[in-house]
Amino acid sequence: MKVLLKADVKGTGKAGDVVEVADGYGRNFLIKKGLAAVATASNVNEAQQKKEAAAFHKAEEVKATKALAASLDGKSVLVKIKVGENGKVFGSVTSVHVADALATMGFDIDKKKIKMEPVKSVGSASAEVRFMENVTAKITVVVEGL
Repeated sequence: MKVLLKADVKGTGKAGDVVEVADGYGRNFLIKKGLAAVATASNVNEAQQKKEAAAFHKAEEVKATKALAASLDGKSVLVKIKVGENGKVFGSVTSVHVADALATMGFDIDKKKIKMEPVKSVGSASAEVRFMENVTAKITVVVEGL
């Protein structure tokens, strides 16, 4: 019996796959629990169109993310923080401070995507923004005292 999986089933397949299963397993378990439907031509076509649409949207998202990374790459971010004598920073400049500074520049970046060592002195340091696998941007963090 051929069924179209509606959800991932361990050992059988992933959602949207058309798989051949035993009649009893298909009728009594997969279809009864709502994990699959009988594979008709219209069901298979609909699943194929959904897969193609999902792939297209994923490609568009990757393209937009790469454009954002290209626009951010090489930028310099100014972070102002309270300092004491000798240019020693109270605390340290972290990815939270950099994310806030990027937000004022118009880039909405999550702090978890910014990889950097905490900066404990006035000056400049480098940071890396990892948007997704193989899409990164290198920025310079400039720390100034108030």
